Amino acid sequence: MKTVCDDPKDVYSAACPCRDMLDLLANKWSALALGAIEDGPQRFGALRARLQGVSPKVLTQTLRRLEDHGLVHREVYPEVPLRVEYSLTPLGRDANVPLALLRTWVERNIDRFPGSD
Repeated sequence: MKTVCDDPKDVYSAACPCRDMLDLLANKWSALALGAIEDGPQRFGALRARLQGVSPKVLTQTLRRLEDHGLVHREVYPEVPLRVEYSLTPLGRDANVPLALLRTWVERNIDRFPGSD
């Protein structure tokens, strides 16, 4: 009989490598950053303006994690001043599908949440 721990792709298993990606995607700034980039490449300043309330430090950390996990591509243009743009990778576009549904669900149901009045 197979146990849960025998499957290396079981997110409920403590040893599952999927948990790191789940942790990243369940983070609000990650979900919002991916959504902000979905319409095309964005510069850091544009992302910071779109994601109201995020600090530069947190946005930098979030973008680095998204890049490290293959969800975001960082393109550096050798111009003066230096220009950097962030875009979704194919994996990032795939991840953004369920996240877009979640973002939409939250917006549509905000009035149903306790304390939202």
